[in-house]
Amino acid sequence: TCIAPDTPGFGQSDALPGNPEINEYADALIETLDALGIEKCAAYGFHSGGIILVTAVKRHANRFTTLAIGGYAIWTPAEMELFSDKYLPAFHPSQYGEHLAWLWNRILEQSWFFPWFAADDEHRLSVANDDPLRVDAVVREMLDAGNAYQAGYGAVLRAPRDIPAGDADVPPCLISAYTGDPLQEHIDRLGVMPPSWSARKVATPDEHQVVSLEHLLQAKTELVAELKAVPDEGFIAVEIENFNGLIHWRGNKAASTLVLHAPGRASPKDTRHDAIYIDLAGHGLSDDWLGEAPTNWDSWSNLVTACVAQLEVEEIRYEPLPAGDPELLYPDLSPDRFGNYLTSAWQIVRATEMFEPWYKATAAHAISFDPDSLRPEALAARHLDLLNARTAKEYHFASLAK
Repeated sequence: TCIAPDTPGFGQSDALPGNPEINEYADALIETLDALGIEKCAAYGFHSGGIILVTAVKRHANRFTTLAIGGYAIWTPAEMELFSDKYLPAFHPSQYGEHLAWLWNRILEQSWFFPWFAADDEHRLSVANDDPLRVDAVVREMLDAGNAYQAGYGAVLRAPRDIPAGDADVPPCLISAYTGDPLQEHIDRLGVMPPSWSARKVATPDEHQVVSLEHLLQAKTELVAELKAVPDEGFIAVEIENFNGLIHWRGNKAASTLVLHAPGRASPKDTRHDAIYIDLAGHGLSDDWLGEAPTNWDSWSNLVTACVAQLEVEEIRYEPLPAGDPELLYPDLSPDRFGNYLTSAWQIVRATEMFEPWYKATAAHAISFDPDSLRPEALAARHLDLLNARTAKEYHFASLAK
């Protein structure tokens, strides 16, 4: 079993209060183990995750059997001075989506230069790429985190770079970094380590993963009989024709009503306690269909029926379909080389508040709206829902045939 928690403030994890430092992130990791009912485990951390993990093992050595770390940063004073306040600028949504242009270029160029803002030959990286899918994956993580990323990365940058002393009683650890990783040269900066700790440079990311896993599997780690359940959010496994994956749910597991969101949306984060909500296949955090998403209602109905059986609800409530032609409502928002899909989606969610359908921005199609719905924070939530709705058009067509 492999469990990959989101660091507080990232992904789907709530941020820590106040201005947390590295010890608080380390302790939050231990609280996560407690909440899951895990007494002891092997653990892997990459870059900032490695800093949190090493801090956790110094504070709670008895909770780990072994560690594998992907690059451990030992910054020089000159490097820290270069980072200054440029490395972690504030990241907030803007009214017209200007933040998206900055975000795309910031993530794109962090594979060209390190640090990302030092655009000169001295700071060029050997692993430059312009792969839209790779950039998009990190962009979405930043959209999930928002300005909470400042707290997490700030705590990591400020953390003291002191791995356990040579005589420390800690579990084994392997630190490795691959060619092209800016932290590979930091392997030479680690200094004296505990006898059970080692460090090595490897050639590729794949080799790093192989040696890390081999190291983790050498330790004997007792299996947990049953992980503790989370009462208000989780995943259910569904296996039907054309779908074999996980469906994400939120809300009151004891509720008798299941709410199904409209195409292009997702389960609300601020769920009420009178119902349970799911992300339909190809939306939100749920898996995609196998192959092309169906446009017939029978397939979607079978999926919903399977969810109803597992969630044990009695009533299904459907959110209304948006007005308009599905072919025009849901244009292709696949990542492109220049990040245009991000601003396209932003313009769609803005227009959706003011016109019906959104693609007919004329006086004849103007609708009344609450100006509060145009707050950048509100638009950002719907923007991410739309980006994550990979099968909105197919679900809309299927619903018309219901």
